[in-house]
Formats: sequence, C-alpha cells, structure tokens
Amino acid sequence: MTAHPIEPGRPLVPRPERTPGALRAAVIRVAPHRLAELERDTDGAIGAAARTGSLGPIIQLLDTWAVTVEIARFPSTAARLRKAEHTVGAAGRGAPARRGARDEIHALRAAARESLARDSLARGSGTSTSASA
Repeated sequence: MTAHPIEPGRPLVPRPERTPGALRAAVIRVAPHRLAELERDTDGAIGAAARTGSLGPIIQLLDTWAVTVEIARFPSTAARLRKAEHTVGAAGRGAPARRGARDEIHALRAAARESLARDSLARGSGTSTSASA
C-alpha cells in the first residue's frame, strides 16, 4: 500500500521501545481501557513461551501491541480504527460496508507496521514488526 494512513503530526506519546514495560506504560496513556487485555495477552504469551520453550509467543505479543500502540498514539487514526471495527461488528455478512471496514482495518494495521519498520531501520536495529494486531 502506498498511502500512509497513520496521520502526520504529533502523537500523544513518543513511540515506546518494544518491551513489555514500555508498551504497558504507553497503553496506560493512550488506551487505558485496553490495559486488562494487554495483561491477559502478556500472561498468555509468557505461558505459551514456557510451554513451548520458544520466545515466539513473546515476540508476537510485542509486535502486536507495538502496532496497537502505534495506531492509538494518533487520535484520528485510532478513531478511524474504532469506526471500522464498529462497522465490521454492525454490518451483515457480505455487506459492502463490512468489506470496506475490514479493508480499512487491514490498511491501518499495515501502515502502523510499515511506520514501525521504517523507524526500526532508521535506528539501525533491523527488528521486525511483522505480526498483525
């Protein structure tokens, strides 16, 4: 996608590091209503990592919540996501509005991942943020 749906301008908070503590602090500031969800996801990822002996679940958690925070840092982008999510929930199966809303959700998440990847490359870390929210 060539358009960049993440709004330009000043975010509510600086982009956090991709660590559990930094993402949690950002969620508290930009989406406090999602804190319990983050904590459940964190517990689940740690449990899955312990069961499998793999860091994959933790990396996926960090990637997913980095995208979530990236969207929430920009109020109008977060509002677009909420509107699209509402439309998906309210529109009937196969409705054009539902398909359009799903496309909007995917575009916003893709733009957030792209923004995070550009920042990661600019910092020289090469860290991937390929998981979707």
